[in-house]
Amino acid sequence: MENTIQMQAIVFDSPGALTSDTLLRDVPRPVALAGQVLIRVHRAGLNFADLMMRKGVYPHPKGYPLVAGLELSGVVEVCGEGVTGFAPGDRVAGFSENAGGFAAFCAVPQERLIRLPDAMSFDAGAAFYIQSLTAWHLLHTVSKTKAGDSLLIHAIGGGVGLQLTQLAKMAGAVVIGTVGTPGKEARALAFGADRVVNRTSEDFVSVCNEMTDGIGVDKIIDSTGATILDQSFDCVRRLGHIVSYGEAEGKPLPNLWERLVQKSLTFTRLHIGHLDNRSDAWRQGVDAVVGAIMAGKLEVPIAGSYGLEEAEAMFAALESRQTAGKLVLRIAD
Repeated sequence: MENTIQMQAIVFDSPGALTSDTLLRDVPRPVALAGQVLIRVHRAGLNFADLMMRKGVYPHPKGYPLVAGLELSGVVEVCGEGVTGFAPGDRVAGFSENAGGFAAFCAVPQERLIRLPDAMSFDAGAAFYIQSLTAWHLLHTVSKTKAGDSLLIHAIGGGVGLQLTQLAKMAGAVVIGTVGTPGKEARALAFGADRVVNRTSEDFVSVCNEMTDGIGVDKIIDSTGATILDQSFDCVRRLGHIVSYGEAEGKPLPNLWERLVQKSLTFTRLHIGHLDNRSDAWRQGVDAVVGAIMAGKLEVPIAGSYGLEEAEAMFAALESRQTAGKLVLRIAD
């Protein structure tokens, strides 16, 4: 039987075809199927992936119309059949691979939920899951990071970049970063980066080679793709590692194979939704990240907070590339 209970949500009608007067609307409230938990959403985190879905260029295609939002925090409303370990009233953070988080309620598979400490705010709960855990697994699961390693992090002033900076410095690495927007250098430096290059006015390849005595960095962590990634091969050492988690500029150029074989490089692409949430590696990441946040060692900066009716302005702020930190959607108090 079709659910007739309505709720407010941010809806993408079709790729790139949104206007502010059609963004917020009433839609049917989801139900918790077997293995799912229905969350009353308090906060939702905005990610670059949401902007890519809005434009229709997200590498993991979604159907339209689409209730947006991958990341959320809130309170368990209903547990579906077979759910264990959660109960109504529990405070949780969640990742919804099929979106739906920019809404009053969202049904999430139980394995994609993390119990929130009582002392953690819903704002922080909606801000750390994707960015902090992506950063952790970029550094410690699909690659290994140890003291003395040299890293080049592109888009270091963004949400994931700032998490990567802090976690890499905790591991004892030397961190070089790049930004494409003047002024975003300051935040990354304040979070511990050793050197930040503004790509519009300085050559990051020269800086990396100078800081490594011409050897090249051990690892590059990239979310840009296209020409920026292509240039990066000139400043990584032989047998080095490139780890990709996004394509803000575009897909890697067709010469990727030629670039890799020139120095016997390894190339890894990570999407957080592909991690096994039942694995030891996942649990280690959650424990490390939540523990560091609660201990005050890992800051999750909130760059802006918006109500549902301000969603258009929130997307515009992210697209401007002027933000340094997380943008959060307020849905309930």
